[in-house]
Amino acid sequence: MTRNIKTILSVTAVLIGFCLILSFLTILLQPKYMTDLVEGSMTSQYYAEAGGHDVIFIGDCEVYANFVPAELYRQAGITAYVRGNSQQLIWQSYYLLKETFRYETPKAVVFNVNAMRYSEPVSEAYNRLMIDKMRWSTEKVEIIRASMTEEENFLSYVFPILRYHSRFDQLTAEDFVYLFQEKQNTFQGHLVNTEVKPVEKLPAKRPLKDYAFADICWEYLDKIRLLCEENGTELILVKAPSVYPYWYDEYQTQIEDYAEKHNISFYNLLEVAEDIGIDYQQDTYDGGLHLNLSGAKKLSVYFADLLAENHKLEDHRGETSKFEKLLEEYDKATNIGGE
Repeated sequence: MTRNIKTILSVTAVLIGFCLILSFLTILLQPKYMTDLVEGSMTSQYYAEAGGHDVIFIGDCEVYANFVPAELYRQAGITAYVRGNSQQLIWQSYYLLKETFRYETPKAVVFNVNAMRYSEPVSEAYNRLMIDKMRWSTEKVEIIRASMTEEENFLSYVFPILRYHSRFDQLTAEDFVYLFQEKQNTFQGHLVNTEVKPVEKLPAKRPLKDYAFADICWEYLDKIRLLCEENGTELILVKAPSVYPYWYDEYQTQIEDYAEKHNISFYNLLEVAEDIGIDYQQDTYDGGLHLNLSGAKKLSVYFADLLAENHKLEDHRGETSKFEKLLEEYDKATNIGGE
């Protein structure tokens, strides 16, 4: 009996040791997204700040590059967070929003409709940037199943070491410095970029064989709308001001018709870029695909006034130390103070 107990204890100790080593190697080998490919850290940065947001932005890079929650707060006292990722597909936005409602119930959700043009998973690389650091939940399981390319398998998300076991010879100082810690890469979901690359020459506008958005995109837009209705949250649709890829009139008409049918506000901010004061020679960091900090600040001030006037969102300035502190951190990092 004693021998059996010793055997059980020995086997248990070996198994525990194996699990600890495996866990450590998994953490070590996974990309940290702290100094390289920082877009991969955006999903996880939300959890530390979850709660207290009247507005949640969801969508692709057109939201995290173009909207600055700190400027919405400075201008109109609107508390907001951007839950966006590179090439974030509409079903990913839906499940990410569904997860968000676990943590808080915003008064409004702003969805950028650019994602309506994409109806299939793009690549594993984009999937990993968005999914790897998401907390485990039914929503994460659903995102993985909906997003996997043909070459991917579910187990590699459950056990990341199956995907990253070959990174041993690619490890850098980042992998050790941020082994058990993270640093702030975004400001309430906004990824700051101060570089300037003006619009010089745009590709010619090419006619498409079919301008209709795919059924799966309409299906998930309905899901987003119904999810907001179930939670008493207003859904607002926007098209961010990017001059490329081209936003066709046929796209515009489809979204306008949907918004009118369901009594949803839709703002094409590309159409009012001149009124906003956006200068595509100074306010973009990649030739017009996204705004830099200068352009994003102008857009955010404009949109803050629009939200305050048309959607009656409260002015929370001075009410809580949380958002005052976040504004101070943003100002310090961007060196703009209150200017």
